[in-house]
Amino acid sequence: MTEDLQKKAALVTGASSGIGEATVRALRAGGWTVFAVARRAERLAVLERETGAVAIPADIAEDDDVSRLLAQVTEAGGIDTLINIAGGARGADKVGDANTADWEWMYRVNVLGTLKLTRAFLPMLRSTGDGTVLNLTSTAGLDAYEGGGGYNAAKFGQHAMTNALRLEEAEHNVRVIEVAPGLVQTEEFALNRLGNAQSAEKVYQGVEKPLTAEDVADVVRYAVSAPHHVNLDQIVVRPVAQAATHKLIRKG
Repeated sequence: MTEDLQKKAALVTGASSGIGEATVRALRAGGWTVFAVARRAERLAVLERETGAVAIPADIAEDDDVSRLLAQVTEAGGIDTLINIAGGARGADKVGDANTADWEWMYRVNVLGTLKLTRAFLPMLRSTGDGTVLNLTSTAGLDAYEGGGGYNAAKFGQHAMTNALRLEEAEHNVRVIEVAPGLVQTEEFALNRLGNAQSAEKVYQGVEKPLTAEDVADVVRYAVSAPHHVNLDQIVVRPVAQAATHKLIRKG
């Protein structure tokens, strides 16, 4: 059972590709009003034409962009659901060889971007009486691994912030959900992290049926569409071939 969708409106970040784009499509197919947010205006324009979502180009880590975004969404009627999907990884260096710029970028996008947008929209979500915040983290925020220190640190931080937010906002009837995917094969994540197509392909080599962006988007859609008194605190979703962060079945 799901809630009445007549008033359901969501803002989805990271909407220009991958899980963010798939989430916009899934919610729009279910009748939601959706504000699609990302930096790449041209990709958002295509998504807007194809789905009817409201495209708003913005960098969620920039204060001026966040203020403008809040004003536009407020003028357009507001939201009751905030879905923080924007994030990413850069590099696979061990801690001893860490690239400071990569670490700063990951913290800025995954932690500070989520913080700034959530902080800006919390008054609106509280005022609805039944607001929802969903943060897309990662199993990298639950288990550390070699070469993942920077991404681990950022996602552990986002995970901790999500838990604190849930405790703080329960009295305002704002539910806070965390979705932590494992191995997801998207067009850009591994490529952006590793910098070349060959290295990116090796991430998924021999893995039968890694998760897709659509798989994760379906989980997100379900979590935010459940009756509001149902809070799915944390959802860990992996492909069957990934029994744990350190155990990945490759064939061939």
